[in-house]
Amino acid sequence: MFAARLSQGDTIGIICPSHIMEWSRYERIVEVIERLGFKVKFGDNVSKNTDGYIASSEERASDLNAMVADSSVKMVLFGGGEAAVEVLPLIDYENIRRNPKLFSSYSDATSILNAIHAQTGLVTYYGFGSGEFSDLRYYDYMQFCTHFVEGHNMSQFVSDSKWKILHGGICEGTLIGGYTALFGLMLSNKYFQYNKDKKYLLFLEDHEYFGNVGGVNTYLSFIEQNSFMQNVAGLIFGHYSLNVPEDLLNRLERFGTKNNIPVIYTDDFGHGTKHAIFPIGVNAKLDADKQSLNFY
Repeated sequence: MFAARLSQGDTIGIICPSHIMEWSRYERIVEVIERLGFKVKFGDNVSKNTDGYIASSEERASDLNAMVADSSVKMVLFGGGEAAVEVLPLIDYENIRRNPKLFSSYSDATSILNAIHAQTGLVTYYGFGSGEFSDLRYYDYMQFCTHFVEGHNMSQFVSDSKWKILHGGICEGTLIGGYTALFGLMLSNKYFQYNKDKKYLLFLEDHEYFGNVGGVNTYLSFIEQNSFMQNVAGLIFGHYSLNVPEDLLNRLERFGTKNNIPVIYTDDFGHGTKHAIFPIGVNAKLDADKQSLNFY
């Protein structure tokens, strides 16, 4: 299930399930969105710190559910941080099924994006959060248009970096993934399910700022040892650092060799300067050797 794309004059709703909104940062975000021809609406609780570090789970879920119920809002956009998983039991999934909207974010939003897709069948979008409008670069802008704006075609992934082929081959599957640690944790979350009769093209990302290669290895190992791994057809791993460590590339290469699946590393998405978008729930074909990814 796809939500309708954006047209000029549509409203983008911004919520903060993972952090407290600071107007000094969001002023620029609003300015850029409005220059592009869209309106902005904030959730009622985006600036609250009810729990001391963030609004309560009830308040944050209320903002999300209100955006879904608001017929004027066509897209729900949010950034990262921590604690988004708290809202999963409070999301009105039935209302999302009745009123599908574009949902886009990344990082901590891994939990919300995957839960919404699993519970409703709605395609959600990983890789582009509200913060990307504060310094909107051409590649990010084109990614936004390709996936969200009426009149653009998203059949082919457009890269802005040279991929590292760690294990070659061709595979097909339904796109699924997110931030490595959080996706690993989602595999045991009751709001996440996968179809054991389907193949999945997994995309993951991590960053040196949040940990180290040993941590990435741990998360990958948990994923490998889960029954979900039997359904993984390939892996796309996103930006980790400006100078990607050889031990990370070696670990990803072992991941591909051990499981006999294509694996590539790219700087096109993640916590870097480029924010390619991956639609969770869309079928895709990866040709690692030709460095191509197509959606269908």
